[in-house]
Amino acid sequence: MADLAADREAIRHLLATYTYNGDRGRIGGLAGCFAADGTLEFPGAVATGPAEIAKALTSGAPADPARTFVRHHITNPLIEVDGDAATARSYFTVYSNSGPDHAGTYNDRLVRTAEGWRFAHRQVRIDWQSPTTLFRPMTTR
Repeated sequence: MADLAADREAIRHLLATYTYNGDRGRIGGLAGCFAADGTLEFPGAVATGPAEIAKALTSGAPADPARTFVRHHITNPLIEVDGDAATARSYFTVYSNSGPDHAGTYNDRLVRTAEGWRFAHRQVRIDWQSPTTLFRPMTTR
């Protein structure tokens, strides 16, 4: 039987790994947080599998050259573990060069793999975006 506290801590580590890699532009590391058939759903895109996820995050409009600082802050992760599957819901706020940029929720389904916990499905929901955002418009509410 798995240790519930250890599973929750491993999932928190996965949430942080995704965020740190994304903030530093390490898209391969971020995509590696997904199971082989894992899906990332965010405003304007749905991608399945690490290679497709990496491609979805690097295609499209070029980044705003004024955006040299990005930090995602995750709060209140609510993690429920059921054997080799889990769910997590977290709030996040993103800061950029212009200050608070956007905020929303992550809704996650996770799966235990041979490599550890990975995202089976991550839905990114944007609840608020600053009028001075340095990202493309993406409010979903």
